[in-house]
Amino acid sequence: MDSEDEPLLLQAPWDFGEYEEQGEEDGKEGGGAAGAGGVEQSCGGVWRAVARVYTCPWASGVALVSGFLLPLALSAYMFLYCEPLDIDLSYSAFEVRSHSSAERFDALTIALKSQLGAWDRHRRDAEGFDLDANALRDLLLLKLNRQGKESPKGESEPPGISEKERRKLEVTDMHEDRRNDKREQRLDSGPVRKRRFTGYSYLQTQALWRMELVFVAQGDGDNNIFTPERLRTIHHVERLLMQHPQFQQFCWKPLEVLGDLPLGPSYCAPPSSLLSYLFPSERGGKVYFDGMGPDLADIHGALSLAVTHPQFYWYVDEKLTPDSLRSSLLRSEIYFGAPLPGFYSLQDRPLEQRRQFRDFVVQYADILARQSTSKVKVLYGGTELFDDEVRRTFYSDMLLALVSGACITILVYILTSFSVFLTFFGLASIGLSCLMALFLYHVVFGVKYLGILNGVAAFVIIGIGVDDVFVFISMFRQAAHVPGAEQRVIHTLKTAGRATFFTSFTTAAAYAANAFSQIPAVHDFGLFMSLIVSCCWLWVSILMPAALCIWNQYQAAHANHSIDHPTHNPIACWFDPGLHDSEVDAALLSVSVEPPPAESTEVGVGVVSARLQRALTRWVAEPVVEKRRTIVVLFMLLLLASACCCSLLRPASHAPVLFHRDTNLQRLLDLRSNLSAQGISCHMCSGVFMERPHSLQSGIRSAGAPVWKHAGPGRPDASNTTRTGTDGLLTVYVSELEADVTITLYRYSLNASMPAPWTALTPGHGNVPAFKAYGSRHGNFSAQLTVCVSHAYHPRTRWMLSSGSCDLRHGWRSEFSFFVALSEQKNSRKLYFAQNTVSPYPSRVCEGPPGCMISSGPDGPAQGCFYAPLSAGRPTASTRSSTTSGFNPCSGGGCGEPAVRPLVDTGAMVFVVFGILGVNRTQHADNHVIGDLGSVVYDPDFDLFNEIGHLCQLCKAIGANAKLVKPGGAQCLPSGNSLTSILPLLHPECHSLPEPNLLPGQLSHGAVGMQGGRVHWISMAFESTTYKGKSSFQTHSDFLQWESFLQEQLASLPQTSALRRGFQTCQHWKQIFMEIIGVESALYSLLLSLAICIASVAVFTAHPLLLLPILLSILGVVGLVVAVMYWLGWEMGAVEAISLSILVGSSVDYCLHLVEGYLLAGDVATDLSAKRQQRSLDAVSHVGVAIVSSAVTTVISTVPLFFCVIVPFSKFGQIVAINTAVSILFTLVMTTALLATMGPPEFRRPPRAVLKASLAVFAVGACVVLLWWTGSHLVPRSWSSFIT
Repeated sequence: MDSEDEPLLLQAPWDFGEYEEQGEEDGKEGGGAAGAGGVEQSCGGVWRAVARVYTCPWASGVALVSGFLLPLALSAYMFLYCEPLDIDLSYSAFEVRSHSSAERFDALTIALKSQLGAWDRHRRDAEGFDLDANALRDLLLLKLNRQGKESPKGESEPPGISEKERRKLEVTDMHEDRRNDKREQRLDSGPVRKRRFTGYSYLQTQALWRMELVFVAQGDGDNNIFTPERLRTIHHVERLLMQHPQFQQFCWKPLEVLGDLPLGPSYCAPPSSLLSYLFPSERGGKVYFDGMGPDLADIHGALSLAVTHPQFYWYVDEKLTPDSLRSSLLRSEIYFGAPLPGFYSLQDRPLEQRRQFRDFVVQYADILARQSTSKVKVLYGGTELFDDEVRRTFYSDMLLALVSGACITILVYILTSFSVFLTFFGLASIGLSCLMALFLYHVVFGVKYLGILNGVAAFVIIGIGVDDVFVFISMFRQAAHVPGAEQRVIHTLKTAGRATFFTSFTTAAAYAANAFSQIPAVHDFGLFMSLIVSCCWLWVSILMPAALCIWNQYQAAHANHSIDHPTHNPIACWFDPGLHDSEVDAALLSVSVEPPPAESTEVGVGVVSARLQRALTRWVAEPVVEKRRTIVVLFMLLLLASACCCSLLRPASHAPVLFHRDTNLQRLLDLRSNLSAQGISCHMCSGVFMERPHSLQSGIRSAGAPVWKHAGPGRPDASNTTRTGTDGLLTVYVSELEADVTITLYRYSLNASMPAPWTALTPGHGNVPAFKAYGSRHGNFSAQLTVCVSHAYHPRTRWMLSSGSCDLRHGWRSEFSFFVALSEQKNSRKLYFAQNTVSPYPSRVCEGPPGCMISSGPDGPAQGCFYAPLSAGRPTASTRSSTTSGFNPCSGGGCGEPAVRPLVDTGAMVFVVFGILGVNRTQHADNHVIGDLGSVVYDPDFDLFNEIGHLCQLCKAIGANAKLVKPGGAQCLPSGNSLTSILPLLHPECHSLPEPNLLPGQLSHGAVGMQGGRVHWISMAFESTTYKGKSSFQTHSDFLQWESFLQEQLASLPQTSALRRGFQTCQHWKQIFMEIIGVESALYSLLLSLAICIASVAVFTAHPLLLLPILLSILGVVGLVVAVMYWLGWEMGAVEAISLSILVGSSVDYCLHLVEGYLLAGDVATDLSAKRQQRSLDAVSHVGVAIVSSAVTTVISTVPLFFCVIVPFSKFGQIVAINTAVSILFTLVMTTALLATMGPPEFRRPPRAVLKASLAVFAVGACVVLLWWTGSHLVPRSWSSFIT
C-alpha cells in the first residue's frame, strides 16, 4: 500500500467519508464518489492544517497561551466592569414563580406592601392599633350616614338595628380613639405598665432587630426545661450575651421603663423570656421581674404567675398545660433598638445602621455555639445571625472543593505516570473552562444570580473534566507508532475529540434538561452545569493536543540524549498495512500489553497505565467474556429486581432537610413547625412589662429555700419551716492571693479568718467565697473531696482540691476532707472545680464552667463538678443568698386563674382574598426571586358594600369548618373593636361573626386594601389545621380540601357576584408545590435526558446491536442506583429527584467509550463468536485504563461532598459517587458481556449512515412530540390537577 493511504487505516471506521475516498482511489466509485472525495479532501486539509499547528512547537505554545489569556481576560472584564454576581442562598430561590399558588400569594403580598409598606403585620403600627380597622370603620360610618340622609323619614330602620344600638354605636365611635390610647394599659386581667409615647428623641428606643434563642432540654428521659440546673444554664447564657462589650450600643432601651427611677434612662431591656419571672431582681425594696437577679425564685410560683397571661404560651411548646407546667423547650428573644448612636432616626441611613448591627450581632455566633451543655441545647437565630450562619456554612463547604482538587491533582499526577507537565495543563484546562462558563452564564445569558446548587459544580466538573483529559492522553499514547507526528495528532483529535464530544454532549444535555425547570435555582443549576461541561470539552480539546505535542517532543529529545536507540512503550498499538487492503472491517488498532520493542518511540511513560491495563485484561475482561451468558442472565434478574425496588420508593414524608440534623440551622428549621409563626412579635411579653414591681414583703419564699428577710439581717425567715440539718455541716472558706504572682492562688480553710496577704473573694465573676459541705458521709453526700497543701517547689504555699488522694511524691499532703454529692440533691447547688495546668497549679472553685475553664483536660481527680448542700443556718455576709432567692409571688392570695391558650400561628395561615385577579409580571422579565415581584391586577367589579352580606356568610361558613380551621382561628376582619358593631348595621348576615382567639396586643391577619376612599380588596385569614411539619405530598391533600370547599361556597353565590373570582392562598402552599413540582420536573428531565442520550448514541453507533447494550446499561445503572436509594432508606424528595435527573448523562459516558473501543478494535478471527469476544477484549484493553481512571477521579472528587453540612450537597455527592461506581461496574462487566454476546461481529458503516441515523432519530422524535401534543389536547386533563 502506498504511503499516502496509510493514514486512512487509523481513522475511526464510522467516518464514512474516508471510505468514499478509498473507493475513489480504487476506482470503484463514479463521479458522485469523486465529489464526496473532494469534500473529504477539504476536510482532510483542515485536519492537516490543525495538525501542523499543533506539531509546531511555537504554534502549540501560542495555542496554550491563547487558551490561558482568553478566559482570564474575559473573567477580568466580567469582574471589573460588569454587575457583581450575587450569590442567592435563600430558600425562596426554589419557589415556582409561575405556579398559581405563587402568583396568588405574591399578588396578596404586593397588595399588602402597597397598602401597609411591609408584609409583617405586627410591624405596621408600633402602638398596638390597626390603621386598616380605623380606615375601614370611618368608611363604613360614612356609608351609613349617607344611607341615613337618603332614606325618607318614617322609613323603617335596617332589620335588626334599634335606636338604642345606634346611640351605642355613636358612643363607641366617640371613645374609640381614647380606647386606642389606653389599650395597652391592661392586657387581660394582669397589671401592665402604661405606655409612654414619644418620637425619636431617645436613642435605641424602637425595637427594630431581634435575636432568637431556643433552649431545648436534652440528656435524660425527663426532658423538662424547668429544672434548677437547666434554668441556671439558661440564665447564664442570657447574662453572658448582655455582658458583651458593645451590648449597650445596640440594646433596646424601651421608653416604658424610664419612669422607674431604680432602672434609669440607660437601662437595656432584658431578654424577652420566662426567666424574667424565675430570676427577679430587687431594687429599692421592690422586686422587678426582669430576669437580672442572681438567684432562682420558686419555680412553681413564678410559672403560676406567668401562666395567668396568654403571652406565657408563646415561650413554651404546645404540650404544656396549666395542670402540667412542663415544657421540652424555652424560647427567648433579645431585642435591639434603633436609631443607633450617631443617627437621628430610623430613616437616617438605614442600610448603614443595619450593617453596623449585623457586624455586631454576628459576633454572638461563636459565643452561642459553645454554650450547649449535656442538659441544654442552645439554638440561636434571627435574620442576621441565621443568614450569616448559612453563608458561612456555604463557604466552609466550598472549601472542601480545595481538598477534592488536591486529591485529584495527586491522582492525576500518578495516573499520568508522574508527569507534572500533563497534570498541570490537564487541570488548568478544567479551571479555565470554569471561568469561561461563568462569563457566558453571567454576561452572555445575563443571569445575575449564582444559586446554592451551583456550588456542586466545583466538585463535579473535576471528575467530568479529568475524564476528557484521560481520554486524550490515552489516545495519544496508543497512537505512538503512527508514522508522522501530524498523522498522530489527526488520529488523536478525531478519535478522542469525537468520543469525548458525544459523552460531553450527553452529559451537558442531561444537565440542560434541568434548565426547563420552573424552579429558578434548578434552572440556573442546569444552565450553569451544561455551560461548564461544554466549555470543559472545548478547552480540553484545544489545550491538551498542544500540551501533548510539546510533551512528546520533549520526551523524544530527552530520549535521543539519554540512549542510542528508542525503547518501547508498555502500551503499544500498531497496524498491519496488508490487512486493510482486503477488509473494510479490519483491526484498525491492535492492542497488546507486550508489543514488539523495535516499534516503540517513547521512553519511560505509561508504567502505571500498563500495569492497570494488564490487571483489567486478566482479572476483568477475560473472566467476563468467558462467563458472558451467565452475566447476561444475572443482569436481567438484577434489572427486574431493581425495577421492583424502584416501584417501592416512596415520596418524601417530611419537609425537606437542608442541613444536617444535628446542626443549629436544621434544628431551628425543624422547631419552627412547632413554634409560632415568625410574624408574631412578643417583645413586650416578659415580666418586666407584664408585671408591676412587687413589694419585697408581699412575697413569701418557698419552703426549703435559704432566704433571709430583707428587713432583718441575721434573723431567719419565720416562714421557712423546713431546714437542712446542721449536724456535721462545715463551711469551706476560699481566699485569694494576687501579690507577686502572675496567676491567682486560692486558699481553702475551715477558718473564716484570713492571714495576710490573703484576701476574701468578692462575689461575682463566678467566684465562690464560701460553700457548705459535710464533715462525714450524710445520705447522698458521700463523695469525698480532699484539700491538699504543698510547701515544696514554690515560695508560696499552694492548695489543691482533689477527688483522689494527695500526691506525696510531689510534696502534696492532706489538710482536711469533706463530703459532697455527685448528683443534684434537694437544697443543693452545683459548683465546679479545676486545676490550672500552668505552674504553680492553683485550684479554683466557681459557680459555672466558664469560670473554671483553666484546664482543657477531661474530668478527673483535679477537675470536675459537685453539689454542695445549702445551709439553713445563719449565713455570713459573703455567703448570704439574695433577697429574691426562692421568692414565691403567688404565696398568700395566689396569682389568679391560668389564661386560655391562644392561637399562636402554629398552623398554616390561609387567606381568602377577594378583589384581586392576579399579578402582572409582563413588565418584569427577570423571573428570579430576588427580582421584582410585579404588580397587582385588581378586580374593577368588586364592591365591598354590595358584597358585604356574602362576605359575612363566607366568613361564618369557612370558620365553622372544623376540619379546615382551628377553633378561634377565623380572622375575617382587621383588628378593631368597633367593626363588629358597625357591620350588622349594613347587613343582618354580619351578626355574630366568629371572634379570633389572639394574644393580647396581637393584630388580626385580616386586611383590606383602600385607596381614594374605595375598598379595592379584602383578605380574610384562617388558621388552618394543617401542620407545617408534614411533607409536601401529604400536605397537598389539605390544599385540595381547601380548594374544593372554597369553590363549593363560591359556586353557591349569584352569577353576577364578583366574589366568585375570589381565591385562597397560603405561604405554605408555595412551599409544598415547590417540592412537588421540583420532583416532577426532575423526573421529566430524567426522561428528557434519557431520550437525548438514546438519540445521541443512535447517531453515534448507527447500529441497533450497538445501541441496545448501551440502552440496557443505562437502564440498569439508573435502576440499580434508585434501588440502592431504597435500600438505604431514602425517600424521593426534591434533592434526590434533581440528583437523579443527571444520572443518565453520567451513566452513558463509560459504556459509550467502551463501544468506541469495540469499533476501533476490528476483528482478526474467522468465527463470528470469536470475533465478538476478541473485539470485547480489545475494547477493554483499549479504553479500560481511561474510563477506570476517570471513574476513580470522579468518585474521589465527590467524596468531600459527603462531609458537607448542606444536605443537598451531601446527597448529590453520594448519588454521583454511587452512580459512578455502578456505571464503571456495569460498563466493565455488563456492557462487555452484552457486546461479547450480541455485538455485531463485523461492522460496516455504509455511506451516509450517520445522516440516515440522524433523520431516523428526528422522525421518531417528531412522532413522539405529535403524539404528546395530540394526547394533551384530546385526553381529559383531570390528571394534570395534581400540579396545577
